[in-house]
Amino acid sequence: MSHTSRAHIPARRRLAAVITLAAALALSTTTSTAAPTATPGDIVTSTPTSFHPLPNQPTHTNAWHLTYRSTTAKGAPNVVSGTLIVPKDARTGPRPLVTYAVGTVGLADQCAPSAGFPKGTTVEANLINQAVQRGWAVAVTDYEGLGTPGDHTYTVGRAEGHAVLDAARAALRHPEAGRSGLSDQSPIGIMGYSQGGQASSWAAELHDSYAPELNVKGTATGGVPADLLEVADFNDGNIGAGLILMAATGQHAAFPELELDRYLNAKGRAYVDFMKKNCVAVDTVAGLFQRISDVTVTNPLDQPDWQQRLTESNVGTHAPDHPVYLYHGGLDELIPYSVGRQLRADWCDRGANVQWRSHPLLGHIGAVTVGAFPAMDWLGERFTGRPARGNCS
Repeated sequence: MSHTSRAHIPARRRLAAVITLAAALALSTTTSTAAPTATPGDIVTSTPTSFHPLPNQPTHTNAWHLTYRSTTAKGAPNVVSGTLIVPKDARTGPRPLVTYAVGTVGLADQCAPSAGFPKGTTVEANLINQAVQRGWAVAVTDYEGLGTPGDHTYTVGRAEGHAVLDAARAALRHPEAGRSGLSDQSPIGIMGYSQGGQASSWAAELHDSYAPELNVKGTATGGVPADLLEVADFNDGNIGAGLILMAATGQHAAFPELELDRYLNAKGRAYVDFMKKNCVAVDTVAGLFQRISDVTVTNPLDQPDWQQRLTESNVGTHAPDHPVYLYHGGLDELIPYSVGRQLRADWCDRGANVQWRSHPLLGHIGAVTVGAFPAMDWLGERFTGRPARGNCS
């Protein structure tokens, strides 16, 4: 064999070896970088933030702004934002976790609870701080469409319930969970009032089917708009009239086939555009004492498809699989007291363990503040393992 032929054989072998190695590396790279299956509660992003109940008021906490995977009302995957707040203390666990659903904040992204925490402008931050001062971690969802792309699905119960439960999942899966005393053994409480009452009640009803692995010990929920059609009728032409149009906008966000725009007149379209850009205080004032007939050419709430979707968001059709503390103001000017009592009856009839608390002399705003403290006391008893004794009978 000549010198030339001997030189070519190793070269061909070297080329074959390089090709084989490249193919092997390509296979290895494809396998190792394949994305795992995304599941509800998985964290998409986590960024350190701060939690201030009032402007410049310090708290001894760690906080993270999260985006996490959840599920729409129609069962499609989505991404929701929120905040995880954990006390800075020596507790190693299992630390209680409250997944907290705030009341109505508005439709614009700047209204989201997580947007206000660093500035101390989130309305319910003082109540959330009461839970933090008890040594509990708190996960606060922003709900679908607040702080994330798309419109806020305001008053769409199933979407809200998913977001509340998945906030708890995200908290337990956070990289700092273990060092924060959070684990699968952490007792979990669900809490919310007004819109948060709807969201927390939906989370309670969905727990056994949607997130049964969560160690939920109790739900404290108040001022619940358990029947949206009845609440809309009560507020038509009343001080909460603006909330009706906000709710219609939220329903359309979840179910575009409802085609809200074709029911609105020019005034109604202008109101919707305004509400999408502002928060609840301004929106409520803008809508004071308006009637549905003032902003529509035809009332959508008279239509079967609208009635069906609104009824789908009603609470009380399924008994929560854990104890519930339910409270309502006797003088509630936004959510009729009768709606709260009916929710109690519906849950009791289905065998739920319900502790009902009436605040006879309080309106909607008064009951959120006064009612929160006994509600948290009740959750604290559940976290320590004390049995809940309902008062259905």
